[in-house]
Amino acid sequence: MAFDLRPTVRQRITRLTSYVVFVAIVVVLALIANWPSLATNFADLKVAKTLWPDILLTAGNTIWYTVICFVLGLVLAVLFALMKMSKGPFGWFATAYIELFRGLPALLTIIFMAFAFPIAFPGLKLPGGALSGGLVALVIVTSAYTAEIIRAGVEAVPKGQTEAARSLGMGNLRTTFTVILPQAFRIVIPPLTNEFVTLLKDTSLLYMAGMTIMQRELTTFAKAKMSENFNSTPLIAVALMYLIITIPLTYLVGRLEKSMAAKK
Repeated sequence: MAFDLRPTVRQRITRLTSYVVFVAIVVVLALIANWPSLATNFADLKVAKTLWPDILLTAGNTIWYTVICFVLGLVLAVLFALMKMSKGPFGWFATAYIELFRGLPALLTIIFMAFAFPIAFPGLKLPGGALSGGLVALVIVTSAYTAEIIRAGVEAVPKGQTEAARSLGMGNLRTTFTVILPQAFRIVIPPLTNEFVTLLKDTSLLYMAGMTIMQRELTTFAKAKMSENFNSTPLIAVALMYLIITIPLTYLVGRLEKSMAAKK
């Protein structure tokens, strides 16, 4: 005799089954793993102690690079989002810019700005050398992705807000910056936070630009320390540092999304 289960019951059974399978796989892997070898190569406390406090200073560089690129990228994103929503050459240019740098891998953009751009335009040298070129590349990539987020936020603002502002005698520019954009930013706070987290991880690509000891971000720091110690413990330490930074941000995104959903 076949049982006709309700959809909610089937979903619970499926979810429980997936949890059981996942736990079983983890247990099997834990039992067959070579823990002594893993501890020696990836969790050597003597090596880990040599990373402090330099790893904290390097994490500061990572956060600083992320904040700089995000703020500058956000300014450009607002400009390109508004340009894309306009008609004519400005809209075409913004569309081409956004699609180009969203389509190219961030690593290729960094390589171009750090090495090809100085060769192509020797008279336009950026202060800071190749690292500055890498940061400019991240600003460009961030602005391209964020522009689409802001455009979606602007389009989500009810058209009645624009009509109300116009009825009060506000011009287009004032309406956009005092009425539409503030509401759009409130709508897109969760995806903007996600973009910040993505940018934080993308700073690891700056290793391609090359940097001094004082300029290193977390991934470059890990590579250097692995070479010095012939051990992979720095990689695990840096991974934990990334998690310490990103998990609270991810949690914040979740709370913001729930808050936004509750207000609807």
